[in-house]
Parts: sequence; C-alpha cells; structure tokens
Amino acid sequence: MSWDCGLRYMFSVSPALQQGSRCMMHDKEDLSRLEMVQRLAKDGCRFLQNHSKGPDRTSEPQSDEAVRLCLRERGHDVLVLQRVSSELLSASGKGGGREDARNRRYVVVSGTPEKILEHLLSDLTPDGDRGTTQSREPDTLLDDFLLTYPVFMSTSDLCQALLGHYCTKRHRGKEERTEALERKRKLLHLVSQWMSLCKDFLREDEHVKLFIKTLYRYVLEDLYEHPALEKEVEELQKLYQLHRRHTVDECSPQRKGKAVFHQLSLKEGGLQSRITQRETKEALCRVFITMDSFLSMRTHSEIVAQELVQAVAERLDIPHEELVLVAITYSGGRLLLQPQDRVFSTSLRLVGRLHVCRKDLGEVLNPFTDNSELQQRTVRMLSLTTWDVAVALTDFDWTIFDTVHEQELIYFTFNRQCSSSRTTALELLLQRCNELQLWVVTEVLLCPALCRRVQLIKKFIKIAAHCKAQRNFNCFFAIIMGLNTAAVSRLSQTWEKIPGKFRKLFSELETITDPSLNHKAYRDSFRKMKAPKIPFLPLLLKDITFTHEGNKTFHDNLVNFEKLHMIADMVRLIRQCQKDHMGNGITQKSSSEVRSYIDNLHIIDNQQTLFELSYRLEPRT
Repeated sequence: MSWDCGLRYMFSVSPALQQGSRCMMHDKEDLSRLEMVQRLAKDGCRFLQNHSKGPDRTSEPQSDEAVRLCLRERGHDVLVLQRVSSELLSASGKGGGREDARNRRYVVVSGTPEKILEHLLSDLTPDGDRGTTQSREPDTLLDDFLLTYPVFMSTSDLCQALLGHYCTKRHRGKEERTEALERKRKLLHLVSQWMSLCKDFLREDEHVKLFIKTLYRYVLEDLYEHPALEKEVEELQKLYQLHRRHTVDECSPQRKGKAVFHQLSLKEGGLQSRITQRETKEALCRVFITMDSFLSMRTHSEIVAQELVQAVAERLDIPHEELVLVAITYSGGRLLLQPQDRVFSTSLRLVGRLHVCRKDLGEVLNPFTDNSELQQRTVRMLSLTTWDVAVALTDFDWTIFDTVHEQELIYFTFNRQCSSSRTTALELLLQRCNELQLWVVTEVLLCPALCRRVQLIKKFIKIAAHCKAQRNFNCFFAIIMGLNTAAVSRLSQTWEKIPGKFRKLFSELETITDPSLNHKAYRDSFRKMKAPKIPFLPLLLKDITFTHEGNKTFHDNLVNFEKLHMIADMVRLIRQCQKDHMGNGITQKSSSEVRSYIDNLHIIDNQQTLFELSYRLEPRT
C-alpha cells in the first residue's frame, strides 16, 4: 500500500505484510487527516522517498534523518514531520522489521501552530491506555509544546484552540462514539499535563480561568454520554480542587434508572485555586543610603514604607523617626512615600529607586565609608563562621530558585520587554548574583587594615568552597568573580600575604569558572552533582540566547519546532535541578545572627568609587 504525500513521499507497507499489494488514495483532502498518518505509522508503514515518476518504483528504507513527511494544504506546506526510532529499541538491539516499524514515531520539524497542536493530540495516548505509565515523564513532544508555545501563540489562542478541538467533530458524517471519547480523553490529558507543568505560573491568568470554567461545563455535559470520562473528571478534580456533589436527576428520560449522577461545581461560581490566598513572596529591595551605595534587603512583597524605614534605621543604628523614604520615579520625579504606602507593585516591581534620607529632604546620610556602624563591618564579618555564611546564602538562593519556572527563561529570551511580570523570580536570582559579587568587592575594599583584609579574603575563599559543596553555583560564581574583579585583584600586597594553601585552593576553584572550551570545567563539575542544585543561570541564559539568535524561529511562515525542541531541552534543566528524589535537601539551618547579616547586605555599586577605595588601600606605584 502506498500513499503519495504531496508528490514527494509515499507509504510502503511493513515487510511483515504481503509484498506487492498496493492501494492508491487519490483524495488529496485526506492528506490533512493527521489521524490517518498516525494510524498508518503505528500499523507498521514506513516513509520512502519517491524519486520515480510513478508509484510503482520503490527504494530501500532510508535512515530516520532522511525520512520526512511534508503535509500540504491549498498548495502550502502546513506540517513537516521526521521519523525517529525508539531509544529503548535501539539500545536493546532486538526486534524484527514489524516491531522496529511500530516503535518509530514522527516528530514535528516545523508547522503551523494549529497543525502542530493537531498532530500532538493525534499522537497522544491517555494515561489509562498506557498501563503503568503514570509515573513516566511526560511525552517529549508534549512537554516541548507546553514549554515553548508562548513563542508562537498566546495563552488565549491556545485556550480557544483546545476548546475547539474538544467540541468539534472533525470527521465528515457521524463520528463514532469511541472516536469521540478518545478525542476528548486526549485533550483532557493534554490539559492535565499543561496545568501540572505550569503549577501556579498561569493560575492568575484570566484567560486560563475562563477556559477551565468553560471546559468543565463541557465535561459535565458529556458525562452521561461518555461515563468513561469519570476518571479524567477525578484527575481534573484533584488539579483544580473542585467540589463534588451528588444530585438526583428525575427529569431526563435518558437518565431514568440512575439514582445518582455526579456533577462538578466551581466553588463560589469561579475556579478555586490550590491556595485560597496568594502566598506572600520573597523579594529583594535596594534602599540607597548614598548616591553610590545601597542596602540589599530581603523583604516580602507586601512590605510598606514604614516597615522598610524601621529595618534600615535598625541596620544603620539611626532613630527611625529621623528618616523618610523617597522614591525617585523613572521619569525623574521625587515621591515621598507615606508610612502605609506599598513599596512593591502587584508585579513585584519597585515604585522607583528608593532613597532613605533625613526628614527635611535636604540633608543626606553620612557618606558610606564614614558611617561608624559600617566601620565595624569587618569585625562582624570575621566573627561569623564560613559554613554558616554559606548555609545562609544557599538558603536564600534556594528560596528564590525553587520558585523559578522553566517558562520564565522562555519569556526572558523571546519577549523580555513585554513579559516582566512573567520573569520575576528569574530576574530576582540574577539580581542576587550581581549583588553578591559587588558585596564581596565592597567588604574587601572597606577593610582598611592589611591583616584583616587578608583574613577576609581567606574567609571568602572558604565560603566559595562551602557553596560549591552545598551545590550552589550561583553564589560560588558570584564570590569567585568578586575576588577576581580588577579593584580587588590589583591589591598585590594583600594577595602576597595570602597563605599558599589558600592560594592553591582559590586557583582550583577559579579553574571551575574558566570560560575556555565553552565552560567545560563548570559543565563537567555540575553534571556530576546530584540534584537538588542551583546552576549558574547567566550561563544557561547565554546558551539559550545563542540557540535563539543562531536559528530562525519561523521558516516560510512555519514554526521552526526543531529550534524550540533544543531550547526546551535547555530550560528543562531548571526542573531537573529542583527535583529531590533521594531526599538530598539543599537547605540547612543557620543562626539568626548570620541570617540577619546576609539578609541585609551593604553594597557599593559605583565602579569609580570602588577603584578610589582600592587606590586608597594600595596606591599606584
């Protein structure tokens, strides 16, 4: 049996079937029926490239990379598929021709968003038909699509497309009841995987709320005709925390004999999220105390101006009654915040650049290096144990990293300007990495005594080693890069006093940050570490950006899904790093004193000021 696909490819039957039997399909509209394509593929058909003028000539099966199926509608390509073989089959090296063919699948190379979704649904197998596959990872194609769909379609468009696939009867004439049930179960399985993957990432999206409400209404209407949907209903019930109630339907003649039927209701007329009240989120707040220095403070998203002023006053040992909080808006204006004014907007963005100053607004605080409390910073830092400091740093980083969703990297790379509300946790962790690097530089350069400065650098080297041992490469890179900045590395007299043992340790740690061979040292070291672990996110974003800019997103108006598959593979690293299958928890307890210190870091972010401090410690020769 052969099927001419767009005059470029044809089907050939499995070797296990009778040789020479052929049946041509002349209806070109059937080419758009992806269910037929999938059914033929699963029945053992192989794609052969058609080099002859007619269908009577066949060739030997080609490699998977060479076998592609191009689907055309109205003279235009709408979907390109490529054959892939089962990895398990290849590893085992067993199985005959027919078994080999049945373990081949056709993955998307490119296509329109509608056809990609249609192919995805036709290729799905609901969990109930998989046997023991409940514990398996989601299908790769499904996962790729759910992670990267924001690149080529909006969430609203996806919701409308899914509703359309659930309701429509895509076959001409009367649709078989079993086919309709299978179609609905496949779509509900996709929705279940989507909601499980996104967790709370999209639960506040109004389009998603309306979609779920509408879909539930459709499922309720179908429960009588398709009782087998009960299992999917129970799964959706777990996902969305819906109430279940039992009522008696005595009116419908089709329901007579059934004493009870199940109906789902949306609590209080709307979708009830898994958490009734949105949890208060962690946030980093920069409060400038001079024009070139600030406090990086760990706060919560609901903090008001009065609480923030009190925290700053306590840190600087100044009566809070003397201070006010001023926001320099992005347009350059000055806004005096009242005690109960919120510091963060609903999207966790600061209302402006925050400055704390005297109440008359004319007198600024003492310069950063002249504050008496800050002069004691070295003594305080040296009194803390390096392991406790590393634990506190890792605990803070993990609190943020554990809330980062894979799609944040997609939004950050493809739509950075319009998706700030979608990348809050990711940007917070990137900000933390930059601030830790500046914190290391600030601490070293604000230490006037040579002997204490040597002790401080030794301490930072040990903290970096502990962060690596605690599988926190975010802090590890920040500390090593901080010690390698020009303002610190030029302090030759200080580095000469560092004992050889510590210089050797620093050299070994520095090797891991070596960028040569595409950061091979870091990648090898990170790969060997068990999860959970915190990666160096700037490098991951660099990899994704390189793939994005080196490959077109669209080819001839078709979505380049090969590119999106590569990017999905990269962002899945976040999920893998967050998992803790063996109970290898990354967080530990640290003392309240250390946490208080780490949660409120003093930082100078002006490079000119940092170099002036460096030259003051060791003048140019």
